[in-house]
Amino acid sequence: MDSTYTNVIEALIFSSDDSLSSEDIISSIRGIDGEDVEITKEDIDIVIDELNKKYEEQNIAFKIKRIANGYIFATTSEFAKYIGYLSSERAKRRLSQAALETLSIIAYKQPITKPEVETIRGVNSDYMLTTLLEKNLITIKGRAETVGRPLLYATTDEFLKYFGINSISDLPKPRELEEIMQDEDFLEQKRKIMMATLEEKLEESISKSNHENQD
Repeated sequence: MDSTYTNVIEALIFSSDDSLSSEDIISSIRGIDGEDVEITKEDIDIVIDELNKKYEEQNIAFKIKRIANGYIFATTSEFAKYIGYLSSERAKRRLSQAALETLSIIAYKQPITKPEVETIRGVNSDYMLTTLLEKNLITIKGRAETVGRPLLYATTDEFLKYFGINSISDLPKPRELEEIMQDEDFLEQKRKIMMATLEEKLEESISKSNHENQD
């Protein structure tokens, strides 16, 4: 592959708001320079590794991550807590505890049916499944070969992007989850989220009360 395409690949990933696949990169290059351009996914992977090495050597605050079978610029982990504090995007689409619980079950047990999810949770999951489908975090993968042929649910690429992982195999193992749950930073972040949720509910309650008084 022509070395001049290193900058092209970097620019394409930088300009994309979403995870950019190698197919999209190749299509963009060939769409401009012709279908005879010799470039493969392996070439792109090599370029990504070279760019990340350069960023690391120059102590740059970001790198190119492989997420959902594509590439995207992201800040390095040492700055995560600052970015997390500043960013409001995740808060806008924050998942409730019940939704996270349902999503976790699907992620670790997929493909899984609604009755199986409800057996594990112990409660009806109609609303949670609908919410996760609307957010495109899960999808219907078919039907189970059991009585009634219930629908099978599985996670989507949007799920991978939401949690910043490249594949389901990158999910923490149960033992790792236990360690994370006891981590001081995690507990502090959990406390802040709970306080923010309480404040939101309090504001909603005050607003509703004021509205009723006006009526």
